[in-house]
Amino acid sequence: MPSRFAPGEAPMCVALLTYADLGARLNISREAARSLARRRRLPRSRSDDGKALVSVDFSELRYVPRPRRCRKADPIAASMARIEAFKAEAFKMEVARLEAAATGYRADFERERERADRLAVELLQAAAETTAANAWAARLEDEVAALRTGRRASGAIAGRAALRLGHLAAAIVGADRAARR
Repeated sequence: MPSRFAPGEAPMCVALLTYADLGARLNISREAARSLARRRRLPRSRSDDGKALVSVDFSELRYVPRPRRCRKADPIAASMARIEAFKAEAFKMEVARLEAAATGYRADFERERERADRLAVELLQAAAETTAANAWAARLEDEVAALRTGRRASGAIAGRAALRLGHLAAAIVGADRAARR
């Protein structure tokens, strides 16, 4: 039988492999093996179970896989991640701004509360002074009424009434001095 090979030519080592088997032999993925078979235009056929078979001559196939590159991240996912990071940062900034405003409002509230407490104390003091002044005015009115009833027909003031009038004048002067304090 005549040889199919020319003199000096070695027989080929041809193998029929599936894409998965080819990928395992070359240490690449199934999809990379399929792409390699397409690029090199290797003969393909179907097996009985419907899988694609590739005829590969490993003596001619000099394949060195490229180093794997990092896959680019999904631009939508990257954008969504940036948006979420921006939202988180904006939220933190908004919270900080609101906390600062709340601190300012709290300080205003405390100042107004202290002012209201001081005004309430002053109001209570004024009410007490008013009550004391009204009592003093009533007493003075009683004194004046007593002096009016103690007059004589000739228009002269009796001795006891003159004494009461002196006390009344002293009391008015004392009240005036107390009011100035």
